[in-house]
Amino acid sequence: MTPIAYGEFQAAIRASRRAWHIEMSDTYNVEAEDDPFARFLAGEHDDYSWLGEWLGFIAEVTARGTVVQRARLVTLPHSDYTSWGLACAAALTRAGEDIRYLPREQALDIPFPKEDFWLFDDERIILSVFSDDGRQGGFASADDPGLLAQCQTVRNEVWARATPYSEYLASIN
Repeated sequence: MTPIAYGEFQAAIRASRRAWHIEMSDTYNVEAEDDPFARFLAGEHDDYSWLGEWLGFIAEVTARGTVVQRARLVTLPHSDYTSWGLACAAALTRAGEDIRYLPREQALDIPFPKEDFWLFDDERIILSVFSDDGRQGGFASADDPGLLAQCQTVRNEVWARATPYSEYLASIN
């Protein structure tokens, strides 16, 4: 695992035809999300300005032809964080992400790696790494052929089973 800067991560997305990401935790503890998550819990309106840079980036790369896909593995009933993620997904999908949800109970036979990851064009893996308390995150490039094959399998299995955001949202409301 080799740590990489955010700019290198963005360059990997820009250079790919397909960028696929999986989020496997029911709760993240990222400091930049503290205030918007607290506002969600308080029932306050969110204009998603805190997410503006990412939304603009996704709109840019998807307009140029990169397919950006995100799968979220979720436990039922949903955690508050998962419910917040569902609310945020509307802005992400408007920007161009294709987001799908897979209940954890439907994925028990999938050989997940330890870390969330991004898979670029079936050729490159970038791991999403977090400190033990989840407060700080970053990215690391992984050059392990076995891990690459595992991530490809995970992507194929998860994407085939997962439900698109709008359908998933309708199914839980």
